[in-house]
Amino acid sequence: MKQIEGGITAPKGYRASGVWCGIKKKSLDMTVLFSDVPAQAAGAFTRNIVRAAPVEWDSRIITSGKPVRAVVVNSGNANACTGAQGMKDTSAMAEMLAAEAGITADEVLVCSTGVIGVPMPMQKTAQGIKDAFRALGTSPDDASRAAQAILTTDTFVKEYAVEIDIKGTSVRIAGIAKGSGMIHPNMATMLSFILTDAGLEEGLLQKLLGASIEDSYHMISVDGDTSTNDTVLALANGCSGAPVITEGSPELRTFKEAFDAVNSYLARQIVLDGEGATKCIEVSVTGACSKEDARAAAKSVITSNLVKTALFGEDANWGRILCAMGYSGASFDPSKAKLQIESSAGSLLLLEQGSPVAFDEDEAKRVLKERDICIKVTLQDGSSEAAAWGCDLSYEYVRINGEYRS
Repeated sequence: MKQIEGGITAPKGYRASGVWCGIKKKSLDMTVLFSDVPAQAAGAFTRNIVRAAPVEWDSRIITSGKPVRAVVVNSGNANACTGAQGMKDTSAMAEMLAAEAGITADEVLVCSTGVIGVPMPMQKTAQGIKDAFRALGTSPDDASRAAQAILTTDTFVKEYAVEIDIKGTSVRIAGIAKGSGMIHPNMATMLSFILTDAGLEEGLLQKLLGASIEDSYHMISVDGDTSTNDTVLALANGCSGAPVITEGSPELRTFKEAFDAVNSYLARQIVLDGEGATKCIEVSVTGACSKEDARAAAKSVITSNLVKTALFGEDANWGRILCAMGYSGASFDPSKAKLQIESSAGSLLLLEQGSPVAFDEDEAKRVLKERDICIKVTLQDGSSEAAAWGCDLSYEYVRINGEYRS
């Protein structure tokens, strides 16, 4: 597997665009992703029971198993908590793009992100969809513009593309994502789009996506809020010409490794861009009884506001870490636990065999002063491990979200 250039349009048979239509005051706000041939589609969605209209639309299409040709995404308006009109507007967006492309509305997936509870400005939206479709493939910056147009409070574009070899033929997988705040396990205020030119056995893409999100998007946290719009969509159009990848084949292992790598990279980029973040945190749990226990413990630490604020304050308050593990539901023996905090400035041993280890506060401050922090938890209960990623909780986070609508 190697990283390649080209962004979301690196795989064969896809075109993309990003335009401004006025939903946002000045930034690009409308993206279209288009497959030149019908593509197998897979999706994963928010577990919030308050779901935005586009989530309902996409869930139905993915469940139907029908091939898909296009994805239209607007930023600046979530089309969430907008009642019956919200569903009408979502279907209208699909119909508008379908009319431009000469396809049917049920071949179009729709995503929205932005402010909740505000009706869609459909006149601007309609013009944006026309402009975005007509812009497909017209600029060398198409992939970059598509990645930019899905952003809201993000401060940088999140994109990644890789290439693998399947029986002598190059296969590519590429993704773009957005997310910065309202980020919590069970996905977040995040959208992610993965395109591949691989050919996959029917139903296999959904299985791969369902497994992949467990160790990527479900293991990140910024602020503890799970959104109404969280969506991950994946398309596979077979345009590489490589043999179809089937269940249990050696080629599937190769493809899965690359597919997971794209999702993990994008998930970590989201927390690197956490609203107001001054620290990027990884929680690593090893030696757990089961994968589920390892995930539960890692998630609980990364989502703890007390842990987040301690790290913002550069305070080695390790009791908060052990406490968060204790209420996680994970089964482990605290009397055998080991706990370390590491950064490029050094490593700090805080707990050994369940007992506190004396440490120098000045050294702790030096380790925690770095931006990238790793909390390493070593258990002696089994051989399973998991990692979670997040950021600290800062004064700036409060300012950004206090002024979000203004």
